[in-house]
Amino acid sequence: MAGDRAFLEALNREIVACARCPRLVAWREEIGREKRRQFADWTYWARPVPVFGDPEARRLIVGLAPAAHGANRTGRMFTGDRSGDWLYRALHRAGAANQPEATHAEDGLELRGVLIAAAAHCAPPANKPTLEEIRHCSEYLIRLLDSREWRAILCLGNLAWNHVFGLLGEKRPPFAHGATHETRSGVRLVASYHPSQQNTFTGKLTEPMLDATMVAFLAP
Repeated sequence: MAGDRAFLEALNREIVACARCPRLVAWREEIGREKRRQFADWTYWARPVPVFGDPEARRLIVGLAPAAHGANRTGRMFTGDRSGDWLYRALHRAGAANQPEATHAEDGLELRGVLIAAAAHCAPPANKPTLEEIRHCSEYLIRLLDSREWRAILCLGNLAWNHVFGLLGEKRPPFAHGATHETRSGVRLVASYHPSQQNTFTGKLTEPMLDATMVAFLAP
């Protein structure tokens, strides 16, 4: 609906303009200047990364934070790194993305019925935002959660799982890959290990495991 699209556009403008966390502002901009050798010819985004996906979505994916040389470079959630490669392949296999690749913000990727947000919208040092930084970003996720009646939320990792439950004011069950919980308002929450290299390279998370969480997440 037009209201959903206008809301998301306004929210994303605020996210991209945010400078509440001095440490994150300094880090994302430093990474954008120094770059990684293989991306030397890129102009890094180096700003907060906006919510991405279908403006009319009723299903939400919540990750941790943009990767320094992934979304902080490309300006789109989970785009340009191996975590995104895993996530978008799984969404494509499940029929929620029009293509399995996510290389840059103008590559034609579209999501169907799904939005992707994060606990923190700026790339943090060592991929670890502080609790204060996450609190600063909470306003945006709270407004997104309150903007519509969600059918399901997929939480990528323990931190996202705990954070979403806290914002919803729900009693939190222990995190476990594949765990599901229905809120008092009927929203299905699904837990998945984050598709980080730490999890995928070690076999802690496999593609069949991620596919199974997508089935639960996208179920009617």
